[in-house]
Amino acid sequence: MSGKKKKKLPPPVLLSAIVCDRVIIDSLTGMPSIIGVLQTVSAVKYPARHARLAFFCELTNGHGKAKITTRLVDVQQGDQTVLEQTVEGEFINVKQVVALQFGFEGIIFPHPGEYRFQIYDGTNLLGERRIICRQIQLVRGGQSNESTNE
Repeated sequence: MSGKKKKKLPPPVLLSAIVCDRVIIDSLTGMPSIIGVLQTVSAVKYPARHARLAFFCELTNGHGKAKITTRLVDVQQGDQTVLEQTVEGEFINVKQVVALQFGFEGIIFPHPGEYRFQIYDGTNLLGERRIICRQIQLVRGGQSNESTNE
């Protein structure tokens, strides 16, 4: 053994985390466009199925290739994982901002309440983004009336 320890590098820094309907990447510039930012999911009944969600985040201060995982967790169930996805980001230098997107289809929210998208680099929690699911009641004319079951 050489006696030298490999220096442990710090994890990337989370700059932004957005839940949305979709992310469009411009083919010429590579710049992302965030479409339909979501903070709340409303449903008449639960469990509720949401057809499609995207999760977008920006990271900096990374070193080389990093496997970044996002988990949607159910806060009411002790942070039980509802879904999980991992993508690879590559940092050429520490000042670079890397934009990552995660796409999810057919998400089932078991009940109203608080859920969180958690972002990890390995076992390092980089940050979270909250999303609230609420139950609504439809009244005559198809309009919604918020329920107090949050």
